[in-house]
Amino acid sequence: MFNAIHIIYSLMRYLFLVTCLIFCLACQEAVPPARSFDGEVLVGLLHSRTGTLSISENTVAEAELLAISEINMAGGLMIDNKRLRIVAVEEDGESDWPTFAQKAEKLIDVSKVEVIFGGWSSSSRKAMLPVIESREHLLFYPLQYEGEECSDYVFYAGATPNQQAGPAIDWLLQNRGDRFFLVGSDYVYPHTVNRIISRQVLRAGGTIVAERYVPLGDQNLTETVQAIKTALPEGGVIINTINGDSNVAFFQEASALGVTPEHNYTVMSFSVSEEEVNAIGAHYLEGSLATWNFFQAIETPASKSFTSNFKAMHGVHRVTNDPAEAAYTMVHLWAQAAARAGSTSPDRVREKLIGTTFDAPHGRVEVAKNHHLRKRAYIGEVQSDGQFSVVFDAGVIEPRTWSQLLPANEGYRCDWTQSRPDAARFYSDEQDVGP
Repeated sequence: MFNAIHIIYSLMRYLFLVTCLIFCLACQEAVPPARSFDGEVLVGLLHSRTGTLSISENTVAEAELLAISEINMAGGLMIDNKRLRIVAVEEDGESDWPTFAQKAEKLIDVSKVEVIFGGWSSSSRKAMLPVIESREHLLFYPLQYEGEECSDYVFYAGATPNQQAGPAIDWLLQNRGDRFFLVGSDYVYPHTVNRIISRQVLRAGGTIVAERYVPLGDQNLTETVQAIKTALPEGGVIINTINGDSNVAFFQEASALGVTPEHNYTVMSFSVSEEEVNAIGAHYLEGSLATWNFFQAIETPASKSFTSNFKAMHGVHRVTNDPAEAAYTMVHLWAQAAARAGSTSPDRVREKLIGTTFDAPHGRVEVAKNHHLRKRAYIGEVQSDGQFSVVFDAGVIEPRTWSQLLPANEGYRCDWTQSRPDAARFYSDEQDVGP
């Protein structure tokens, strides 16, 4: 009996060792050996790996690591007939705006990175902006944001308001009602985008019944949800621009107090994706809506490949989302522009980015003259499995930096191909498409 057990144990141990050997050989074949590269190029990844926004930003950083891995697996960057391996230097923004500025300085001045991929909130971007501009460096920002900014040293991979809020509000007015409650986190993006939304709703004859903001990280949302019920006793439309883990408390409290689709409430979120649904619990969000430029459920070969590769790298239980797709896309755009420039220096790459295209998971994108992306917009509804079902496709939309819904912006645009000192904001009779 002992001998039989010993034989079985030895056989299992042998099979385990053979499996490990095969796995190691496969890994060695999949990852090009260091000697196949002629050098390295350092890039900075700066996201909140800790703090209230880490619930969202971890996925963004992981998508950037996936893109870097793919480029290296394909042979790296070819610059001056040399193959360069891309090496990520990561820093943690800690969900704290001054920390983002400090870490951006460290990445540029100490680590000597050629580009920074970073940020989530507009406050984090605005904290980094003086650092980036004073050094004439390069920042890629992956999130949808409020617009009202156009820097020569920043490339914005997320949506402008007319690529997210605009089509969402039009669809809601036509399909869900004209009475709106605006709730968001208390920082730059929610305040500014709600000013734009208010103009759009009022212009269409709708009503903003109330507007309320909560501190980032706030976990006591009972009064906020009760205020929604008081302002919309018969139901209505709720525009949710809450960010980070406060969304957990918001949707749990909304469910408890009956602010749900069954009671004629439509919640449209601008910062809730598959990642947040997964963390909160799909049963709290089922039937609510979100507007993005990408959903994991989009059925394109590029989308399926992106999600499959992300899961293979970071875990089969993981999900992809719009910010991750935008982050993944912007790494590939930077690499393409660097190859075209024949250099990784920020000034040379910046010159080549406008007009660069990439077949992103959600569809083809192109870097426009205002350093934003031409991209599609979608509205999705949360399903019981935590995924979104696309209910509306707004098509490809031209990015507008200066919202034409705000009177002070009427006629103003940004165009970095113009040789003029006010290229970031100047008046022109030539109008871009969209509000």
